[in-house]
Amino acid sequence: MILKYFLPLLACAGLAFALWTVNTGAKPIAVAAPVAEPAEAPFEQTIAGAGIVEARTQNIAIASTVAGVAVEVLAQVGQKMKKGDVLFRIDDRDRRAELVVREAALAAARAELARLDSLPRAEDLPPFEARVQTAETDLADAKRQLELAESLPDMRAVAVQEWDRRKFAVRASEARLVTARSELAKLRAGAWAPEKAVASANVSSAEARVRAQEVELDRLVVRAPVDATVLQVNLRAGEFAPASAPTGGASQPLILLGDVAVLHVRVDIDENDAWRFRPGAKGVAYVRGNRELTAEVEFVRVDPYVVPKRSLTGESTERVDTRVLQVLYRFDPSKLPVYVGQQMDVFLEVRP
Repeated sequence: MILKYFLPLLACAGLAFALWTVNTGAKPIAVAAPVAEPAEAPFEQTIAGAGIVEARTQNIAIASTVAGVAVEVLAQVGQKMKKGDVLFRIDDRDRRAELVVREAALAAARAELARLDSLPRAEDLPPFEARVQTAETDLADAKRQLELAESLPDMRAVAVQEWDRRKFAVRASEARLVTARSELAKLRAGAWAPEKAVASANVSSAEARVRAQEVELDRLVVRAPVDATVLQVNLRAGEFAPASAPTGGASQPLILLGDVAVLHVRVDIDENDAWRFRPGAKGVAYVRGNRELTAEVEFVRVDPYVVPKRSLTGESTERVDTRVLQVLYRFDPSKLPVYVGQQMDVFLEVRP
């Protein structure tokens, strides 16, 4: 008896629940109010463009010219750097050791040149002078022996061989005297000019090698190229710093710098609207998604080359199927709470 009425009641309850569910789901969902009203064009005729904030110097991606392990990273995010300030240092122990070797070679070359310049030494002269005196004495003795033979009344008193021996003794003594005098003159003249020129060239070459090694050491110290603020640091002490600059979309610069005293906004104008733009046109920039955050922007320049449009993520690999004319405007960052890399909506006035 109970089952007879239970099943119809259960069916009626299911039908009522289904009708209630359908009725509840059919009600329109209330649209949530936006957090901030979107930007509106402030001019009667306007060109709208997407912009991205960048530093006045553009965003400078710092790389190392020499690959190596970073031993010291001095740059900190938000730090203001002067031109020439050290950002980070690469391990330089091997190059410093090579510099010591080259400096030693330079010292040896300079010592050799100084030795040649100091010639002749005073203590080298007496032995050569003594050789000259000895040669002169031998020559005088040989001549005296020949004169004694020639003074004999009868030339036959001396054998022919003795005559020849005394004549040849005079000639040999004369030759030895010439040799001794030549060696003494050579010693007194000092080092030979071409020999000194070679030594001087060796000194210059050694100095050049030392300077080249000093340049190699200086290349291991990466410095700020301009006065700028550190925007990003992607290097820590102990990490390997590659020599090549980042090129791929996934790569990051070791350090990112930029002068943010004045900010620029790079506006992409579609190529279909490029003919309507005139340099110097007034502009108004809005923080994307909030028309309350706005500021007037001042024209800087036009990049006179239409390029493929990039997705505003800063990655060169993200492109879409259109081309844009890029125009730079500047504004005072104190008027807008924006940061480098942030997107903006920019409206430019078009005059009839």
